[in-house]
Amino acid sequence: MSKRLQGAVALVTGASSGVGRATALELAEEGVSVVVTTRRQERLDTVTRQIEQSGGKALSVAGDARDEETAHRAVNAAVTEFGTLDILINNAGAGNYKNLVDTSPADYDELMDSNMRSTFLFSRYAAPIMIKKGSGTIIMVSSIAGIYGFAGEAVYSATKFAQVGFAQALDKELQPHGIKVGVICPGGIKTEFAIGKGRTPEEVANSGMMEPDDVAQMIVVACTQSPQSRILSVTMIPMEENL
Repeated sequence: MSKRLQGAVALVTGASSGVGRATALELAEEGVSVVVTTRRQERLDTVTRQIEQSGGKALSVAGDARDEETAHRAVNAAVTEFGTLDILINNAGAGNYKNLVDTSPADYDELMDSNMRSTFLFSRYAAPIMIKKGSGTIIMVSSIAGIYGFAGEAVYSATKFAQVGFAQALDKELQPHGIKVGVICPGGIKTEFAIGKGRTPEEVANSGMMEPDDVAQMIVVACTQSPQSRILSVTMIPMEENL
């Protein structure tokens, strides 16, 4: 790697597996000190150990991304341990593919809190640090379902559309402070996402879905733009996927 982000500090949510884990590893390869957070401490320990064994710097903060305390603690940990926060990757999220009549209010609350509330909380605590320093990058990992609605995904799609709208509005709010805000909208990815809630392990394994590294590499591209440019939105879909 070219170490294009040498010395930067990033916080990645939902970093124990899938796109979050791949993104943390990719950023570390670019010279970034990475704070990783998710609920599963043992998974976080594996990620931080892999980064450190490769010569990078990493810190884990276990907690539920839907809780304000987790967001506050993770952002504070980045500043305390590494001195600042330059990059926030809002990747934490959940999926549950159901028809509307089969979707309960509890399902709705879980999806909205996991996907949108977590994005709001971490952005809210990261933004003041970036505003004070006059620079920073905030990336939301949304979905192709945040651009197009699909049958059986009405509530999930609503949460992902919310992330896209949030990113667009936040870009206008934070751009005058030198902060870049963008959103990545991928199609199907081979991860644990929505397994048992609309997807099966066999379906994912035998699919032509993208790999987590495909999305992670695009996130790094969004984080390595020159000071004169920013990436607002990227749509990614597998070669075998049709809209």
